[in-house]
This record gives sequence, structure tokens and C-alpha cells, in this order.
Amino acid sequence: MCQYSSHDGFANPWHHTHLGSFAVGGAALVMTEATAVSPEGRITASDLGIWKDEHIDELQRINGFIHQQGAVAGIQLAHAGRKASHSEPWNGGAQIPIAAGGWEAVSASDIPFKEGTEKPAELDADGIGKVIEDFKQATYRAIKAGFKVIELHAAHGYLLHQFLSPLSNHRTDEYGGSFENRIRLLLRITDVVRAAWPQENALFVRLSATDWVPGGWDAEESVKLAGILKSHGVDLIDCSSGGIVPKAAIPVGPGYQVQFAEDIRKETGILTGAVGMITEPTQADDIIKTEKADIALLAREMLRDPHFPLRAAHVLGADVSWPQQYDRAKW
Repeated sequence: MCQYSSHDGFANPWHHTHLGSFAVGGAALVMTEATAVSPEGRITASDLGIWKDEHIDELQRINGFIHQQGAVAGIQLAHAGRKASHSEPWNGGAQIPIAAGGWEAVSASDIPFKEGTEKPAELDADGIGKVIEDFKQATYRAIKAGFKVIELHAAHGYLLHQFLSPLSNHRTDEYGGSFENRIRLLLRITDVVRAAWPQENALFVRLSATDWVPGGWDAEESVKLAGILKSHGVDLIDCSSGGIVPKAAIPVGPGYQVQFAEDIRKETGILTGAVGMITEPTQADDIIKTEKADIALLAREMLRDPHFPLRAAHVLGADVSWPQQYDRAKW
């Protein structure tokens, strides 16, 4: 969950407390927010970043604490594409035009996210090459910072999703048109990241399994892509949905995206993560027990209750270790 609390991409005491609280609270994996691989890839000027070596030290300190608590530190590498150059949600969340101090967004095609906003620049060959290199260099920095999991963010209408979806990709070159062309950028980034990333460390890809819009990216394409990503060394697909257009009819409800994780898992054999309004211990436990997914990934519920895993263990009758500083409060 984006915190929009950085200056020039740097982590700070907020991120130490925010991420550290989940490790203290019993989470097995603690994932950063969408972390920009370049300044132009930020959603807002307050996004967390990993586009320069100076970002490494603070991230390394946070990861050291996470690992001391027995959790695993992961990072979500992201590029906002046409969703870049916006104000923070509590400041309205609107696009900041270049003339008002924003920056030029880029995308698969020069199609704005919504009417009334500036068009992004369509990436040319050099621009695409830079994006690939940015992800590669971010991977090297993630290694130095001590992360053990990388997740490539190819969902929620951000740049890699913009190449996948026909709604945002109208290109006529090798990156547009056919399914094989639209997945090309994600595969090339996956390959350079996997080559740089230690084999013993896990590589996730987050997909929007469907755009929820006719003519957009759909669940069948997600299953097909997941199988290809598995052959490229991806370990797990984080199955989300939506985000490519501002108005989509999404049937939101408890566990509404779990079916995508189940279908991809059964059809391809790749590990999957389930997300989306998972709020109760028994709900998460059922997802794993019935083999709908291999892990349950929580976001908003963890913001509400950073100690959810410890509470879940109690509810489910599991005896897990607590931090010794908190042991006197154990149920």
C-alpha cells in the first residue's frame, strides 16, 4: 500500500515504523509499497524509490530489522507510466500538469488515463530500453539492500499493464497488437531481472487478471501469460485485477479476486497469491486449505491491524512465537 511519504524517493522513519510493525506483528513476508525504478515512474513526487544508489542504505536498515523478527523482506518494483505525476490522495490525487510543476508521463501509447488529462508520451525504442535498464539496475540495488523477494508490478493500470492491455496499447510495432507483442516488454524485464536476481530468491509478478472491461485484458490471457512467465523463471503470480481505466464495473466483495488465483494455479501449476478483501483468519486459512492459492496477501486489513497474523494464529489455534518484548501479552 503506497504511503506517499518519501522525499526524493528516500525511506524514512515512517517507513521503518510502518514496515517494521508488520514484521513484529507476525507477517511471513513484508512487501514494500510500489517502489519507483525511475523518477518519472513515480505516481507522485512522494513515492518510495530505488532509482539511485543513495536509496540503498535506509532500505537496508529496514530490511535488517524485518529479518531480525523472522520475516522476509520483499520489494515491489514499479513504474507508473501514464499514471505518473499526480498529487497525493489526501491532496486530491489529481494529475499535476507539466506547467504546474509535474513531469511528462510515458506509456505504451499516447492515450491519457482519463479525459481532461495530459497525454503521455509514447515510448520509443530508446525509451523502452531505458525502462528495461531501470528495472535491471533496481534489481542490483535490491540485492544490496538485502531484499529476498522481488515483485514486478504489472497490474493496476501502471506501465507494464499499459503494454498488456489493448485498451491502453495501440502500438503497431513489436510491442503492440498481438498477445505475443503486448507481453513482450514484461517478458524482457522479467528476463533481465531474473538473470540479475539470485536464483535462491523468489520472483513474483503482480497481474491484473482482468480489466473488467469488454475488449480489455482478460482472465484467459492471464492464464496464458502466467504459464509463459513460469517458463521464464517467475515463482509466483500475485493475482489482482482492474485499474487500467477509471470506470469499470468491478464486483467488489470478500475474496472477489480469489478465483483468478485458483484458475491460474490449476491451469499452469505456478504458485499464486490471493488478494482482495481478505479480512478474517478463517477466510485466509480456507483459501490455503482448499488450494485456491499458495499464499494470502493482505493490505488494507494489515493497515487496520498490523498484528493480524498473531491474532489469526490465536483464532486458528496455532502456537507461534511472539517477539519476546510482547510475550507477556500473548493469548
